Amino acid sequence: MRQYSPDLTPPWKKPVPAPEVPADPGLVVEEPTTGFCGAVIRCEAGTVTLEDRFGKHRVFPLEPRGFLLEGRVVTLVRPSSAPSRPTRTASGSVAVPGARARVARAGRIYVEGRHDAELVEKVWGDDLRIEGVVVEYLEGVDDLPAIVAEFAPGPDARLGILVDHLVPGSKESRIAEAVTSEYALVVGHPYIDIWEAVKPSSVGIPAWPRVPRGQDWKTGVCRALGWPENTGAAWQGILGRVRSYKDLEPALLGRVEELIDFVTDSGGA
Repeated sequence: MRQYSPDLTPPWKKPVPAPEVPADPGLVVEEPTTGFCGAVIRCEAGTVTLEDRFGKHRVFPLEPRGFLLEGRVVTLVRPSSAPSRPTRTASGSVAVPGARARVARAGRIYVEGRHDAELVEKVWGDDLRIEGVVVEYLEGVDDLPAIVAEFAPGPDARLGILVDHLVPGSKESRIAEAVTSEYALVVGHPYIDIWEAVKPSSVGIPAWPRVPRGQDWKTGVCRALGWPENTGAAWQGILGRVRSYKDLEPALLGRVEELIDFVTDSGGA
């Protein structure tokens, strides 16, 4: 006969059950035995695939207490086959289920580079499609006055421009002052590059490093943080950490909202 062996483990030494968290796409977790940190890109029967900030993929088993979420031990579980429909867009606006994209307006929003455009699309894309606003990037603003003149903004075609590092006395501020059309609005954020507009805590770093003058800023950031000097891959990793407006600095949020309001004003309808 099998003898009964009582569990004499003190209650305070017994493992505490870990909360179960759905492995929804975009959820950032860490696998503690390897230290691999990444966003969920796929969850299948028994496994989850993570992508780190450099675009590297790793597959891990869905084991109890197998991951860390914001420093806490959790058990990842397969998401429901019918996830609930979000009630808010990434920008915080009320979601409009089934809404169709509006025919594009004549007005536009211009941003400096591709990374700026990708970030705006990720957070405000749903809002922009409903409003019919197209975002284009310029690869710099040195020729901004000529670009605005060629666009010829008017009451039915307003133009909003988002400029990096728009601070008093900068080259960018002098360029912005040369744009005088009442139907063009130039606003900017104080950051050297759009990367800095992503909160360091969202990227998993204590702060954005200072890069000495004369160095390429993005490359200098990668060096300072010990990342491979592949700025394209680094940006994809940063962008992958952005899930909503909460991951961005207020100095960028207000400026983009201002541009959207300006371009969609009744004069640009």
